[in-house]
Amino acid sequence: MPDRIEIFDTTLRDGEQSPGASMNEQEKVQMALQLERLGADILEAGFPVASQQEFDGVRKVAGVIKKARVAGLARALPGDIERAAQSIEVAERPVLHTFIATSDIHLKHKLRMSREQVLEAADKAVRLAKSLIGRVEFSAEDSTRSDLEYLAQVVQVAIDAGADVINLPDTVGYTTPDEIYAMFRYVISNAPGSEKVLFSSHNHNDLGLAVANALAAVRAGARQIECTVNGIGERAGNTSLEEVVMAMKTRRDQYPYECGIVTEEITKSSRLLSNITGLVIPYNKPVVGRNAFAHEAGIHQHGLIANRLTYEIMTPESVGRSRSELVLGKHSGRHGLAKRCQELGYDLTEQEISQLYEKFIGLADRKKEVFDDDLRVLIVTTRDESFEVYHLEQVRTTGGDPAMALVKLRKGKQEFVDTATGDGPVDAACMAVDRIAGVNGRLQEFSLRAATPGKDALGEAHVAVEFNGRAYTGTGASTDIIEAATQAYLSALNKHLALRESQATEGKTG
Repeated sequence: MPDRIEIFDTTLRDGEQSPGASMNEQEKVQMALQLERLGADILEAGFPVASQQEFDGVRKVAGVIKKARVAGLARALPGDIERAAQSIEVAERPVLHTFIATSDIHLKHKLRMSREQVLEAADKAVRLAKSLIGRVEFSAEDSTRSDLEYLAQVVQVAIDAGADVINLPDTVGYTTPDEIYAMFRYVISNAPGSEKVLFSSHNHNDLGLAVANALAAVRAGARQIECTVNGIGERAGNTSLEEVVMAMKTRRDQYPYECGIVTEEITKSSRLLSNITGLVIPYNKPVVGRNAFAHEAGIHQHGLIANRLTYEIMTPESVGRSRSELVLGKHSGRHGLAKRCQELGYDLTEQEISQLYEKFIGLADRKKEVFDDDLRVLIVTTRDESFEVYHLEQVRTTGGDPAMALVKLRKGKQEFVDTATGDGPVDAACMAVDRIAGVNGRLQEFSLRAATPGKDALGEAHVAVEFNGRAYTGTGASTDIIEAATQAYLSALNKHLALRESQATEGKTG
C-alpha cells in the first residue's frame, strides 16, 4: 500500500501573512470549513498570541472543525505556548505547533542565544506543549541554513521531549531539491528516535522551488507537506497545495503516494480564497489559473479535438472545474440560488440568502447570464455588509481632471448627500464619502478586475484603506466600475466605523 502524505494547510496562518490577505473571524471560519471539505489533514488556524482578534479567530475555527486537526502556532516561550493551548483546547483534534530558529545567522542576529540555550529552550517548549496538548509539532526555523550536525542534535532533543512531528522548514526559500533531500536524509539517519515521529516539510517560494523542494523532501522521508491554497504566504509565498497535490496525483510513476485531498474541491477552494482576500489568481497559475486549461494555438486545438491527452495531462473536472460555468438567470428562484451557493462551498444563513437574492436579481436584470464567479463576488460583498454603517444609494461622476462626484449614502433612515472633486472619478467619489462620514481615509491599495468575460462583466474592486493608522480591506462589485470602487471604499470605511463604535460601547460598559 502506498505511503500516505499528510497535508498540513497553513493558509489561515502563514498564508494570511501575505500583504493584504488578512481575514476577519467570519472569513477564517468560512475558509476553514472549505479546507475541511477539501480534505486537508491539519489546518493551522493562526498565531494566537499575536492579538485578541487572532486568538478569537483560532478558537472559533477550532470549535467548528470536526474532522481535520486544528493547529495553533507558538514560539518556544511559555506565554505563547499556554495562549496557543487555550485557543485550540476546544478542538476535536488539537495540535500545538511550537518553533525556534536553529541557524547560526538567526541565533546571532535575532535570538541572540547560544546553541546550548536553544537546545534548552526547545526541550522546555516541547515538554510544556506536550503537557497541555496531546499532539505537538516542533519546527526548527531556518533548518536549510542550519549546521546539519547541530540540526540533528536539536531534533533529537525535541523527539526526546515528546514531539510527534518534526518540521524542517526552508524559511527563506533558499534551498534546492538536492540540498533539501540531503538534509532530510542526514537528520533522519542521525537523530535517534526519528523512526517514532512524522517528518514535515515547509517551504517558501522565493526562488520558485517550493513545490519541487517539498517533493524532494517527500522522497527523502518526509510524510507531511505544509502548504497553502494558491501558494499564498509571506514574500513570494509557500508551497502551493494544488500544485504539489496534482503533481503527486498526475505523476504517480514518480511519486507513488496517497493523500486525502478531494481534488474536485481545489478550484472551489482557490476561488473562495481569492474572493475573501482580493488576491487575484494569475491567469497562468498552474492548476487553478484561468488559462490552465485554455488552448488558443490552432495545433493544440486540433490535437484536443482528436484526443484530449495530446495537450492535457489532467482534466478540468479532476480539479473541480467545468467547461461551462453558466449557472443561473433572472428567472431562477431562491432555492436554486441557495443550492448553487452550497455547491460552490458557501454555507449561508436564510438572512444572507435573502440579501444575496436581491443583489442577484438586480445583476440578472443587467446581465443575460450570471456565472459562478459573479455569484462568488456577490456573496463576498454581501457578507461585507455585516459591518454596514453606511449604505451606498447613488454615485454620479462628471469630468476628467479634476473630476466631480455626487454621492448619496443612507445610514438607517437618514440620507446624506455631498459632492467632492478629485484627480479622477474614483478619487472624487471616495472624497465625497469621507466628507459625509467625517473621516480622512488614505487609499493604500486598489485593484479592479472583471469577474467574468464579456462587456457586461461584473467588475470586482478590492481596496486597502488606512484610517487612523490602521488598514482595512474592502470589496465592491457592480457592472459600473466607478460604483464598484466606491462600494469597496465604503466597505473598508464601514469596518473602521463598526470597530470604532464597538470600542466606544466597550468603553462605556467596562
